[in-house]
Amino acid sequence: MKILSASQIREADAATIKNEPISSILLMERAARTFVDCMQELGFLNERFCFEVYCGPGNNGGDGLAIARLLSGQGFAVNVFLLPSSKHSDDYTENLHKLEALKNENLNLFSSLPAMEVVSKKTEEKIILDALFGTGLNKPADGIAAEWIRHINGRKGLVLAVDIPSGMFADSPVENVNDPAVIRAAHTLTFQQPKLSFFFADQAPYVGFFHVLDIGLDKKFMDSLASPYAYVNTDFASNLLSPRAKFSHKGDYGHALIVAGSYGKMGAAVLAVQACLRSGAGLVSVHIPACGYEIMQTAAPEAMVYADEEKNTITSSIHLDPFNAVGVGPGIGMDKQTGNILKLLIQQSANPLVLDADALNLLGENKTWISFIPKGSILTPHPREFERLTGMKGSSFDRFVWQKEFSIKHGVYVVLKGANTSVSCPGGEVFFNATGNPGMAKGGSGDVLTGIITGLLAQGYVPQEAAVLGVYLHGLAGDIVAEHLSMEGMTAGDIAGALGEAFVQLRN
Repeated sequence: MKILSASQIREADAATIKNEPISSILLMERAARTFVDCMQELGFLNERFCFEVYCGPGNNGGDGLAIARLLSGQGFAVNVFLLPSSKHSDDYTENLHKLEALKNENLNLFSSLPAMEVVSKKTEEKIILDALFGTGLNKPADGIAAEWIRHINGRKGLVLAVDIPSGMFADSPVENVNDPAVIRAAHTLTFQQPKLSFFFADQAPYVGFFHVLDIGLDKKFMDSLASPYAYVNTDFASNLLSPRAKFSHKGDYGHALIVAGSYGKMGAAVLAVQACLRSGAGLVSVHIPACGYEIMQTAAPEAMVYADEEKNTITSSIHLDPFNAVGVGPGIGMDKQTGNILKLLIQQSANPLVLDADALNLLGENKTWISFIPKGSILTPHPREFERLTGMKGSSFDRFVWQKEFSIKHGVYVVLKGANTSVSCPGGEVFFNATGNPGMAKGGSGDVLTGIITGLLAQGYVPQEAAVLGVYLHGLAGDIVAEHLSMEGMTAGDIAGALGEAFVQLRN
């Protein structure tokens, strides 16, 4: 799913109005009905709720007025608050007239803050709908608009944002100030496409959980729009899966090598290997320190084990000829000799590598090695590892900019792990992931991801496909486990164990 800019969405609205054809007021009505339907699916249309709808003077306010009318028509108590303004959009005005024409004792319209305090003393639980400003906002809210936003944030009740939280920008982050005038929504129900600003940790307090609502914008026109950013959902990921031929054999699915482990960290190697085995690779080998030989042969009997000459760390040269893909880093530690082996691997590999964990930390301490990383390699840092790698510290949006620049400069893929894990590409494209949950924020989850991506790369997936699909499957397996075992009770090993079910779900 493409992530489009605010201006592109406006173009798509205009194209839909022209080509469907449909009037702008009827398109707004369709959006409002879709919004209310989503509220129903989320369980928010319940008799115990009353509603407060805050409407600005533009088309976002027009959406809010249409939603208020639909809620009132279903018998809910609705209080509508109209932000004072000397100018209103035509569709806002038409929807206001429709709302005013209703004869419903449970519907009230107000236009000042003092009146809100009087009418809001209800015993029902409140749901607050924010429809003050949409994606057209290009400067921070101030004056009376900021006053209304802060009033809403101070209300008791669940806040739902219509399309985008008011005061937030679609294509850039909220300014880093102590008390920005931005709605803090529990849920954002956004129209047609997710907005770029939804994908950054700093913006999460404003967006909450976001839901993408299809309002039927012109598909042909949408397909014609170019964007370097995409949201990887089920349809996108399933199209990346390669079929497996009936008469194929293990040699057709590649030979993967995992270089991992050190004394006390053999679990990282085990998790990476188990995940690699479950990712579909035909053969999996692992190079580990000698202390882990029995552990690995027991935990992953399907893998072939190469024990290093050194007991506790990896110090021996590794011959790369037999392998289609190599993943390096989980649990290898920061020993100087291990660093030298990493340097040799980087210099000698003719194929892209998967670099994770301590491999990235070693690169962070030896930044001159970065320029020797094979083109097309996949780096999988979490935010702190990325900071060590680049020497940069800043907001999540800053990291996003540096992530893109790093991929372009060095010709590599960067998988920046976290909620909505992002995969940046040498061409400047960025893919944000739809799967995963906070239960995956545990030691070993990244090792599992390394194994998955290495296994996919060994099978012949190109690096971009391996990274994007690997991240999606990793998150999907995590979601499956969370549903069965809870986010608190799940472990990284459970994620590896659920990969089979994740493949089944995606293929279906």
